[in-house]
Amino acid sequence: MHRSVLITSIALSLGLAGTAAAWQGSSTGVHYRWVDGSGLPHFSDSLTDDAVKYGYDIINKEGLVVTHVGRQLSPAERVAAQKQAAEEAAQQRAIEERKRTDMQLLNTYPDEDALKAQQQQVLESLDEQMATTRVNLHSQDGALTDLLSRAADAERAKQPVPKFLVDQIATQRNVVANERALLERQKANRDAMVQQQAQELLHYRDLRAAEKADRGY
Repeated sequence: MHRSVLITSIALSLGLAGTAAAWQGSSTGVHYRWVDGSGLPHFSDSLTDDAVKYGYDIINKEGLVVTHVGRQLSPAERVAAQKQAAEEAAQQRAIEERKRTDMQLLNTYPDEDALKAQQQQVLESLDEQMATTRVNLHSQDGALTDLLSRAADAERAKQPVPKFLVDQIATQRNVVANERALLERQKANRDAMVQQQAQELLHYRDLRAAEKADRGY
C-alpha cells in the first residue's frame, strides 16, 4: 500500500511539473491568468473577455506575476470608485494641509506667551474697529436727531415738513441702521475670534506636548 501511494505521488508530481514545463515552454511573451466566477483558474496567451470581466494577472515567461489588473467595473461601480477616490484624495490633502498649518504654528510661536501676545493684538485691533464704529454711530445718531428736531419744529409751527427734509431723514435712518448693523457684526466677529483663539491655544498646547513626548521628555 505504501508503494502504491508513493507511485501515485510521483505520478502527480511529474504531472504538475509537466504542466508547468509546458506553460513555460510556450511562454515567449506576455501571458494572462485569471479566476472565473466559480473560482477556477485560467491561463491564456491572449487577453480574453472573461479575463477582463473577472480581473487578471500579467505573467512573465518565468511564471511570475508582473502586475494585477482589477475586474472591469460597471458604470455605477466606476462612478462610485471615482467618488471614493476623490474623497480619499480630499481627506489626504486635508491631512497634509493640517500638518503644514501645525508646523507653521509651532515655528511661528516659540512658546505659549508669544501666541497669547499675538492673540491679544488681534483682539485689540478688533476693539479699535468697534470704537471707531461707535464714534461714527454717535455722530450719525446726532445728525438724525438734528433732522428730526427740525421736522418737529415745522410740525409745531403747523407747517408741512419739506420733502427734502423727509428724504434726508429717511436717508439718515438708513445710515444709522447700517452703522448699528456693522457694530453688531463686529461684536459677533470678536466673540467668534475669542472662541477660535481659545481652541487655537489648546491645540498649540497639545502640539507642544506631543513634541515633547516624541523627544522623550
